Amino acid sequence: MTDTILIIVGMTLVTFIPRFLPFLAFSRLRFPRPVKKLLRYIPPAALGALILPGVWTAIPNYPLVAIVGAAAAVICSWFKGEIILTVFLSVTVAFLGLYFLGY
Repeated sequence: MTDTILIIVGMTLVTFIPRFLPFLAFSRLRFPRPVKKLLRYIPPAALGALILPGVWTAIPNYPLVAIVGAAAAVICSWFKGEIILTVFLSVTVAFLGLYFLGY
């Protein structure tokens, strides 16, 4: 039991320190406006890089349905920006696509 707790504490430190040090180092810096503008695009770009490859294989044998669902999500989030509505719409579009294709 003690070994398990030590392993958990060690793993916590190993993952916390590399994440905290950059935050500590860069928290006092003042970035110019163009750099701030550029940094605002990093989270959506990272999410896109993580999500988009999975869209092609999300629904085996029906990749077009998954792509249409993802396109609906992109369009909805572009105009509305509400995450619940975006998720609901993309799931509904994918479900309807599968339903009408006889899946």
